[in-house]
Order: sequence, then C-alpha cells, then structure tokens
Amino acid sequence: MTSSGEIRRLFITGGTGFFGKSMLDYRLRHPEWPWAKAEWVVLSRSPEQFKSANAALANQPGISFVAGDVRDFAFPEGHFDAIFHAATSAVTTMSDDEMTSVILDGTKHVVEFAKVAGCRKVLFTSSGAVYGPRISPASEEDDCRPVTAYGKGKLEAEKILIESGLEAKIARCFAFVGPHLNRNIHYAIGNFIQNCFDGKPIVINGDGTPLRSYLYADDLVEWLFAILERGESGRPYNVGSDRSVSIRELAETVRAVLDSKSEIVVKGTPVHGSKPSVYVPSIDRAFRELGLISNVGLEEAIIRTAQG
Repeated sequence: MTSSGEIRRLFITGGTGFFGKSMLDYRLRHPEWPWAKAEWVVLSRSPEQFKSANAALANQPGISFVAGDVRDFAFPEGHFDAIFHAATSAVTTMSDDEMTSVILDGTKHVVEFAKVAGCRKVLFTSSGAVYGPRISPASEEDDCRPVTAYGKGKLEAEKILIESGLEAKIARCFAFVGPHLNRNIHYAIGNFIQNCFDGKPIVINGDGTPLRSYLYADDLVEWLFAILERGESGRPYNVGSDRSVSIRELAETVRAVLDSKSEIVVKGTPVHGSKPSVYVPSIDRAFRELGLISNVGLEEAIIRTAQG
C-alpha cells in the first residue's frame, strides 16, 4: 500500500479552485509535509491565467500544470501514485445538464486515466448535498436523497468510482472558510466578511434560521489527505465542522470578530412551527476511525480568512 512517504506523483483535478488553492497554500507553508516532497501535476482549464494571478502558489518547485477539461484532458505520461479528484464547483451558474456532464463524464475520464497511469488510489471530493434537505445533522449511515443536479451527480460519481475496481476514497464535503474563498459569489460567510470590509449592510435574504457549519481550510486539507492515506476504500467520510450556527448568528459572529459596525438586515420572517434546514455533518466516523478533529475554531477561522 502506498503511504504519503512513498508518494512520488500526485495528479489533481480541480486544483485551481478553493480546494486546490488551499492545498497549494498548505504545501507552500509546510515544506516538511511528506506530501510537499511529491511531484504535483495540476489540471486546469487556464494554467497561464492561474499562474499569473497566483504566482506564489503556482511557482513552487515540484508543481506543474496540464491544460484541459476534466472530461477530455490528454493523459499526462508516466505513472501516478494517487489522484485527487476535486473538479466541479459547488457554486456555479452552469446548467443542470452541464453540471451533470462535468461530474459524471469527468469522473469516468479520471477512472480511465487512473488505469492508464497505473494509479490505484483515488480520492473523490463528494458533497454533503448527496444527503438532500435535512432538519438534523447528516451521518454517513443515513439514506441519501439528493434533490439537486449537483447532489445527484456527486452520488452517482461515488458509485462509478466504487465500482471501478480502484481504491476509491470518498470525502463528503460540507462548507468551508479560508483565505482563498471567493467572497464575491453567493456564499454566506464570504459575503458577510466582504460586507464588513466594505462597510456595507450584511443582508440575509432568508429568515436567518438555517443552520450551517464551517471547517477552516487547513483542517480541510489535513482531513482530505488523511482520508486519502488511511480511509477505507468505498467508505464515505463526512468532512466538515460539527459546530452548527444559524445564518443570523453567523452574521453576528463575523461582525463581532471583525469589529464591524455593519448593520444586519434580515429580509425574511421565520415561519411559526417550522424547523430550520440543517447543512451540518456528523463527524463521528472521521473522529472514531481516522482521529480527525477541527483544530481551528470559527472565530479564529474568520480572522485568518479576513487576513489572508
């Protein structure tokens, strides 16, 4: 079995999004990390554009880029020890058909590449969206009832990988925060931080009651690589924080931590007797089987994100 100390070449899809940037950043700051000693080959639709905007991340020794779409990229030559398959944005304006194609056709292409490259170990970043709408934290043992094209695609991609004969590591990822989070897309915690920076009101379009949780980027990277190294093949692991916070409480926390005077505007009104939606993982399996914990609390995560 290949361990992190024996990894020589790692191929990454989705390597220029939030997950990828967080991984490259972690690698840059931890040169003693065993994975930092490996060669990383990163798939990107626009490598030159990424390099121009992220010079420090992209120009590390041992990092190279391949241009292409996850669905039809030309296979790099040579053997790879592991593949980190993270392509597909959770926040996007693409159509449902395009989303499904990127997830499923991309996963099939990655499986084909893994077999050509002699790679047995593949980590797939699935999503908490596979569980569907919930009013309680999601456990890996719960039934999956996805309702979005994204969630349905991720669940089907899990099955493709599990049935591929490869050593498939499944990480069901929830919500995250970190310096490389795009604050200009519709993502509550990033929007709230940017609102405070701009001195603008923090606007909550709903009633502020939905419960969410946020794992910091460094914890995310450590969890994902632990799952790649030690996770059981075909066994999904939730990745996220189990500290739940309502959207209203999140806005108040961001404002307090950043010492902002931004007004909080809640546009919606709670419906009497209704239970709030919950997008929070149970992380008992990750702790029990892999010893994974959240090291950075929400307040500190907000500070680090704002300073990044």
